[in-house]
Amino acid sequence: MDEVKPVVMIGAGPSALAAAIYTTREDIDTTLYEKGVIGGLAAITDMVDNYPGFPDGIQGLTLAEQLEKQAKRFGAKIEYGDVSAITDQGDYRELTVDGKPVKAKAVLIATGSDYNKLGIPGEAEYYGRGVHYCATCDGAFYRDKRLVVVGGGNSGVQEAIFLTRFSSHIDLLVRSTVKASQVLQDELQKYVDEGKVTIHLATVPNEIVADESGKVVKVTATKDGTATEFATDGVFVFIGLKPNTGFLAGSGVQLDEYGLVVTDKHLATNIPGVYASGDVRSGATMQVASAVGEGATAALSIREFLDAEA
Repeated sequence: MDEVKPVVMIGAGPSALAAAIYTTREDIDTTLYEKGVIGGLAAITDMVDNYPGFPDGIQGLTLAEQLEKQAKRFGAKIEYGDVSAITDQGDYRELTVDGKPVKAKAVLIATGSDYNKLGIPGEAEYYGRGVHYCATCDGAFYRDKRLVVVGGGNSGVQEAIFLTRFSSHIDLLVRSTVKASQVLQDELQKYVDEGKVTIHLATVPNEIVADESGKVVKVTATKDGTATEFATDGVFVFIGLKPNTGFLAGSGVQLDEYGLVVTDKHLATNIPGVYASGDVRSGATMQVASAVGEGATAALSIREFLDAEA
């Protein structure tokens, strides 16, 4: 029989890395498969100010790197691979990783979430060359340039504030009202007062327009029911997240109405030996600190499952 790995974790964000620290410290062989960036969305977040233990905050990339080093120190194996399916085979779970079968006794789903898209003309066409979803990654390209930022939640306001260090002016387009935390709204107001940010409520983007050379030059929108335009050199979109659970189609793993993985209080799914933690889990608070805590809880539950199966 082919090798059956004790534990496979899908994703290598903070939740999976924390879980791997716990399993590997107990000498449970653990492999993590990541198809994108190790550290997940945390790795492309400028500053994490609300993670305990860092009174001055910590750069998201630095936090991700430290979690990765810690997990590897105890023996976690982190490999790049795209998991496209998972099935329950009774005695083991079978994953399809880059088209090849991988067998595991226990599986942790910690695939996190991805950025929602506007779904308007020009968004996909100019992705990476005028349209962006990561201020930390791409903000520096717009030094002394005008920008449009779309979104009024915590991520939209936080990233708009970050972009003020580069941009000459930001038009913040908000579909309804600003819903960010009061702390972020108060900080944003400072930049509004300085004239660096203009907030446009009840404003819905319709199209991202480029010139003949392919350079983004404006966003057309409907503001209070009236067509309007915003001249810009680039567009940053921050309108929430969607769970990365498409690969679970046909797996039998129960999802809620939003596509998030349903678990019990031990973070077990409805499939024996399959667990979920972090932003991909129904009921998650979408915070790095809670994702890490859930990873620890999931690891302890996985250990109990493996002990019972032994």
